Amino acid sequence: MRSIVCLKPVPDPKHWSQLRLDPKTKTLIREGIPNVINPLDKNALEAALQLREKAGGDVTVLSMAPPNVLPVLREALAMGADRSILLSDKRFAGSDTLATAYVMATAINKISSYDLILCGDQTLDGGTGQVSTQVAEFLNIPNLIHVSRIEIQGEGVYRVQSQFEDGYMRVELRAPAVLSVSKEINEPRYITLMDILEGEKKAIQLWSSRDLPLTEPWVGLKGSPSQMADLLVPEVKRDLELLSGEPSEMARILADRLHRMGYC
Repeated sequence: MRSIVCLKPVPDPKHWSQLRLDPKTKTLIREGIPNVINPLDKNALEAALQLREKAGGDVTVLSMAPPNVLPVLREALAMGADRSILLSDKRFAGSDTLATAYVMATAINKISSYDLILCGDQTLDGGTGQVSTQVAEFLNIPNLIHVSRIEIQGEGVYRVQSQFEDGYMRVELRAPAVLSVSKEINEPRYITLMDILEGEKKAIQLWSSRDLPLTEPWVGLKGSPSQMADLLVPEVKRDLELLSGEPSEMARILADRLHRMGYC
């Protein structure tokens, strides 16, 4: 079976205090901020790798981002993906979920041969949960969200469990399909030094807008019907109090404070 994993590099949460908004385009300024694999996309990649281990085939990672995200894609290859395709072009800058989904779906059509397209339920920097559904709509194939289990039933047939607040449902579907996964589906594997070295040997293809048959107006900031109005990063304030005295007395005071704050 062939899986395509839609992976998004996102700003490292440890550096979110440095995020700024471009005053003209109202898009995030990400320069100087390290990128990481969106956590739920890592679960999606792990799910694809586990399916490959059971049924054979290959796993392709597809991402739309600037060229500086190559180390993030190398991490995906180190996890075990067979190849990676990076969609990168200045025309793509500022894309909202619709424009992103359109470009991704166009690239998937170019890849042409696939069984499952796997995504994370949502991303850290957006949290809309819209891209997987929009990709499925552009491709005119089924889509299921909040997926917590995928079982192979036969050639091209899968039993999928979708998790909800008050329960779950199980659906049997036939490939091709788009599935967006929740964190309950698995625990992403640990990457070893040998994995990293193997990942360095694998190919990363770079596709620009010239490599894709883009015919719709939904490309980049100009083609995005929804745009960011403002960005607010809450300021985190902490009070500091130094304790002094004998260790036993400081321990008693600390235990008393923690108890009154409800921690013990």
